Amino acid sequence: MNVYTTDSIRNVVLLGHGGCGKTSLVEAMAYVAGLTTRIGKVADGNTISDYDKEEIKRKFSIHTSVVPIEWNKTKINILDTPGFFDFIGEVEEAVAVADAAIIVVSGKAGVEVGTEKAWELCEKYNLPRMIFVDEMDVDNASYRQVVEDLTERYGKKIAPFYMPIRENEKLVGYINVAKKAGRRFTGPNGREECEIPSYSQEYLDNYYDVMMEAVAETSDEFMDRYFDGDEFSLAEIRAAMKTSVHEGSTVPVTMGSNTEVLNIHNLLNDMIELFPTPNEKECKGVNMKTNESFAADYNFATSKSAYVWKTIVDPFMGKYSLIKVCSGVIKSDDVLYNASKGNEEKLSKLYILRGSKPEEVPELHAGDIGAIGKANCSTGDTLSTKAVPVLFCKTEVSVPYYYQAFRAKKKGEEDKIQQALNKIMDEDQTLKTVNDAENHQTLLYGMGDQHLAVVVSVLQEKYKVEVELDTPRVAFRETLRKKADVEYKYKKQSGGHGQYGHVKMIFEPSGDMETPYVFEQSVVGGTVPKNYYPAVEKGIQECVAAGPLAGYPVVGVKANLYDGSYHPVDSSEMAFKTASIQAFKKGFMEASPVLLEPIESLTVIVPNDYTGDVMGDLNKRRGRVLGMNPVSGGKTEIVADVPMMEIFNYNTDLRSMTGGSGTYKYEFARYEQAPADVQEREVANRASEE
Repeated sequence: MNVYTTDSIRNVVLLGHGGCGKTSLVEAMAYVAGLTTRIGKVADGNTISDYDKEEIKRKFSIHTSVVPIEWNKTKINILDTPGFFDFIGEVEEAVAVADAAIIVVSGKAGVEVGTEKAWELCEKYNLPRMIFVDEMDVDNASYRQVVEDLTERYGKKIAPFYMPIRENEKLVGYINVAKKAGRRFTGPNGREECEIPSYSQEYLDNYYDVMMEAVAETSDEFMDRYFDGDEFSLAEIRAAMKTSVHEGSTVPVTMGSNTEVLNIHNLLNDMIELFPTPNEKECKGVNMKTNESFAADYNFATSKSAYVWKTIVDPFMGKYSLIKVCSGVIKSDDVLYNASKGNEEKLSKLYILRGSKPEEVPELHAGDIGAIGKANCSTGDTLSTKAVPVLFCKTEVSVPYYYQAFRAKKKGEEDKIQQALNKIMDEDQTLKTVNDAENHQTLLYGMGDQHLAVVVSVLQEKYKVEVELDTPRVAFRETLRKKADVEYKYKKQSGGHGQYGHVKMIFEPSGDMETPYVFEQSVVGGTVPKNYYPAVEKGIQECVAAGPLAGYPVVGVKANLYDGSYHPVDSSEMAFKTASIQAFKKGFMEASPVLLEPIESLTVIVPNDYTGDVMGDLNKRRGRVLGMNPVSGGKTEIVADVPMMEIFNYNTDLRSMTGGSGTYKYEFARYEQAPADVQEREVANRASEE
């Protein structure tokens, strides 16, 4: 591939609901641009961007793929992202390095939750965007309905640039709204003039008026001319549209068919004409040497710097660090300094990745996206020169809240599994493992059940290790509610020295639920010598690690040794430790022991229409709603205290209730007494395990 300068580069991310046609659109663009001679299909598993075995098997995108396409002496780096919400981390990484977005909408399914989430991401990153309505060759597709729904949600920003011409339920041509001209398709790249159907005239006039209003709002001069009834020239319209698209005040709507490869050439032309070049966007870092701001701004004349936005680790392909050049020109023989890790990287080769296929390039200019092979880099690292060491902020990705316990199917494979997971976590920033030593389990956190199912499959297929997922144990606590006065005498004779330890103790609530126990002694007259006090405390210390009720850690206990007796020959530290252990078990069970469960502070954000369903569901989960707050976009934030054991699987249920539009997060709040039925169940479980 040729080397492209900054002004000839466009970085465009494809966003949209799962199954809306993003990957098929990449295939259509690659075919029209002459990159391929045949159109791959997701169903056949032969597309450029869905090359991973899991993607081929499951027939949907899991990873973000980069497909550079050359069109009209411009390089368009297409970032094809997953549409399913479990893989949102991949989408967030891609959006952070894109300079513009195309939101793909199915003409058949219409505006979906994934469309709204894509819009929200564009708003967050201030991305210019365009909407492409796909499947216009399908019988029941409705372009008008999609435009109406988009306008209802996003107002005057929505500006249709094209309209479909359909005959016998087939897409045969289009109307260019700016030109008020009809075109009939003669092939993927061919078209000829045609009449505008009479049934389209009313909508064309409406869409044209919307476009002219958008043009008028770009300057006071245009506004005056608009009110005077002047016509704008085509050049003026295109120039004004470019300005308003860059500002985000206009979102063009175009349409076509991916499978029939129709109107794709106009989409490619519009991407080049209407979307900004990388250097029209700010990019700031910190010069680590001077602690001052570093204005990279995708300026090719500035000191070299690049951001590692994604990592690919494959047992066969090797490791690739995907970079976006933030300033300067990076060459294949450069030595770059990793400001994040403090080490230098000698580059041997530079690549551009087209799906799974790496292609060597001699250099990458500011704003371009490429890859480095076998580098000691991680996602989020910054590469620069040692003379001007730069650090860029890491991309913010969603926090995983869904988790399951996992264990190796075969003993002895634990280390291999952890090594494999480390490699997967290098690629996936929304995946993490946590060692829950308290409950003797290892937890795998992800964005949802589908996410973890893919990880399990990747471990088996790629790394040849197998794991089992299981419902995680909840970290309960035990405490007591009353006071118990107990005595225990440990006496054992077995020839020679015997064992003798005798304690009288009071166990009661300490009032401090943060501390396992408080030990005091009030022995009078030396009935228990001082040198045995530590042994008594050690016994208590051992007991609170696993309580006598259900084997969970004990909190909030005050133990007072007030009396006892000893034998001058047979008493020992071991004897007093054993006596205190038995006294603790006896006293704890006599002092109304209770189980405490962890309570989480849960925050749920849902569209207003779903608040009733969500509130009802929280009540079923023994939740206490603490407040409801309106948030932007017609949504409500619900704050509630919910037991930890009731949050497991909440991810799946919330998506089911809200069609995927609800989001949630939680954090530990405190421990509270568990209901009697929960306590009985846990005690019974413990008994069955013994």
